[in-house]
Amino acid sequence: MSVLCVLPCTAWAQESAASEGGATFSVGADVVSSYVWRGAYLSGVSVQPSLGVELAGVSLSSWGSVDLNGLYKEVDFALGYSIAGFDIAVTDYWWEGEEVYSYFSKTVSYDPNDTSKKVSNHRFEATLAYTLPIEKFPLKLSVSTFFAGNDFKSDDNDKASRAFSTYIEASLPFTVKDVALDAALGFRPWESPVYEIANAPSYYSAGAAVVNLSLKASKELKITDSFTLPVFGQVIFNPNAEDVFLVFGISF
Repeated sequence: MSVLCVLPCTAWAQESAASEGGATFSVGADVVSSYVWRGAYLSGVSVQPSLGVELAGVSLSSWGSVDLNGLYKEVDFALGYSIAGFDIAVTDYWWEGEEVYSYFSKTVSYDPNDTSKKVSNHRFEATLAYTLPIEKFPLKLSVSTFFAGNDFKSDDNDKASRAFSTYIEASLPFTVKDVALDAALGFRPWESPVYEIANAPSYYSAGAAVVNLSLKASKELKITDSFTLPVFGQVIFNPNAEDVFLVFGISF
């Protein structure tokens, strides 16, 4: 993800940006050893491209991920606005995988109790983030909640009701010598079945839980006098799932 820091990947691509008529365009890509999202493993070695445009604080961006065997495919779009330290975004997630040709399907329904149509394979999330205006302590707080699409739980009558799957995170960027670091703590305040749908059953539980403790280190490796290669490493703990990941990535 490139334009907004509230989109759904674990690493940001190095951007190639150009300005025209006041608008800023960006394009980039990451190659990662594994795709881990909010403490949940989604796929192995993956290529994650991004495109974006921003004008007067309003941004429209796209982000995708596909693993090397082509089984996992994700394409997301986000509309956002930034002002005075606040970031607001609405994201459309689609992670149905390859050979699922239903992105624009007219048979999709957002009512899980409508047996005549299948439940939508899109999921829509709203995010509100705020970064403290303190140069030496730019702590960022964000809340992300799914409000539409395929995010339901069943009640005692076996009827589906909206779950409002939610993820809350605090993150802090800092630098040690010439290495950029980013520490994050994320938790789920209540039952959030959307993460079970996201091929991460170990991430799911009925109650509140800490699901992401991570530290990311980024550095630019000098290849020649005129070319550097951004690389990063990230260690991720999921206390709820008792799982740990070590991710390596290269940005282009």
